[in-house]
Amino acid sequence: MINTYIASLIRYALNAGLIEECDKTYITNQLLDVLGLYTYEETPAKEMPLEEILQGILTYAAEAGICADDITSRDLFDTRLMGILTPAPREVRKTFAALYAQAPKKATDWYYRFSQDTDYIRRYRISKDMRWKTSTKYGDLDITINLSKPEKDPKAIAAAKNAVQTGYPKCLLCKENEEYAGRVNHPARQNHRIIPITIADSQWYLQYSPYVYYNEHCIVFNAAHTPMVIDKSAFEKLLDFVTAFPHYFIGSNADLPIVGGSILSHEHFQGGHYTFPMETAEIEQPLHFAGYTDICAGIVNWPMSVIRLTGPDKSRIAELADRILRAWRIYTDESAFIYAETNGTPHNTITPIARRRDDHYELDLVLRNNITTEEHPLGVYHPHAELHHIKKENIGLIEVMGLAVLPARLKAELAALETALVNNTDISTDAMLGKHAPWAAEMRKKYTFCQENVSAVLREEVGQIFAAVLEHAGVYARSREGKASFMRFIRFVNDRLADR
Repeated sequence: MINTYIASLIRYALNAGLIEECDKTYITNQLLDVLGLYTYEETPAKEMPLEEILQGILTYAAEAGICADDITSRDLFDTRLMGILTPAPREVRKTFAALYAQAPKKATDWYYRFSQDTDYIRRYRISKDMRWKTSTKYGDLDITINLSKPEKDPKAIAAAKNAVQTGYPKCLLCKENEEYAGRVNHPARQNHRIIPITIADSQWYLQYSPYVYYNEHCIVFNAAHTPMVIDKSAFEKLLDFVTAFPHYFIGSNADLPIVGGSILSHEHFQGGHYTFPMETAEIEQPLHFAGYTDICAGIVNWPMSVIRLTGPDKSRIAELADRILRAWRIYTDESAFIYAETNGTPHNTITPIARRRDDHYELDLVLRNNITTEEHPLGVYHPHAELHHIKKENIGLIEVMGLAVLPARLKAELAALETALVNNTDISTDAMLGKHAPWAAEMRKKYTFCQENVSAVLREEVGQIFAAVLEHAGVYARSREGKASFMRFIRFVNDRLADR
């Protein structure tokens, strides 16, 4: 049967355009070597999904003692197999450049499909993610429960603890990940290919996220392992990227803990071909900045505190964004509990998002602050404790724009909660569901649950909680007082512009 799986994998690679007919013997012998086989009888291939082919080979490898039978080891091994089928970087880059010369979208369309065909993006795992939309006063928010990132089993956790620590690659974003074999505490990347690009006269690379939280979820990272920083040059890089790829948006996580991304040690952006809820939100309060009458500005109708700048000249937008950022870095308003720093620790930063709007450039500046207190040890402008049963993690770029990335635990918890609500079961002492007890009690006051409505009601309520999560992350409350405080900051910016 192993010969059938090998033949089927070869046929898959031919159909996907990863190899050519003349490569068959060359590729077959490499696969045989990895599998410890020294003879091979050509067998007719069977049409089957890639996941089924790989599972068949992995089962053989585990039974033969070539691969340990845990998810981490299996992922390392099947990535090694797919790496054999993946063209060399020079071929991938040559194809991308040729297509880009025709149109940027042609190049990214091909590269995104290629990244799936190589199994770098595992389609069969992405399809397991739970997704829905919830209508809120801010528009339709995107809700996802991410199930595509595999959970490590106890064996893998123990192996990772005992694994040799190494500084190569320095992080998961470094260019040295391309073709890296991986280890129990670092994913294999033999099927990973990156595209060199130049933005703002500096060397960067383009790749896709293997977990694809939204369509064509790309990562753009600095060729050098250098820390995240939000400054004028960051705005210029974002705007330069959407000049080169006008069909994509691009944004950056903030550069401070709590309000920043999970990797602050390596400068990178995230983008893609997707319309986020925040992009469709309208201006609720027009703004005017002294000396920048060529730029249309306003406060966005959004749960977080967002200033939108739109205009034809990207250098002017970057210049004004920098002036706003520098003002925000030093801004304190005790009455609004905004502190630029405490004991020398800075708190104010910005999450920026750039896109094209026809012939104009658009830059959203989301004001962030990472101050903590005894009452809110994880952050004042962070999901508060009463929402942690749904979302406790940091609110990064993707969520700022209106797409919830909720933890995988919720799949099982929501399913169990459905049963408890329909049966009117007390969950207050339940080990898994106890955290949801206050929420369940509130819902029982609003709804009469039955098998026909419970799933839809829970999805609706989860979406409304995510809207509240974003409100908690906003530095200015969605109230008359909050709006007045926001306008005080705008006046502060204009006073500084007038004094320049």
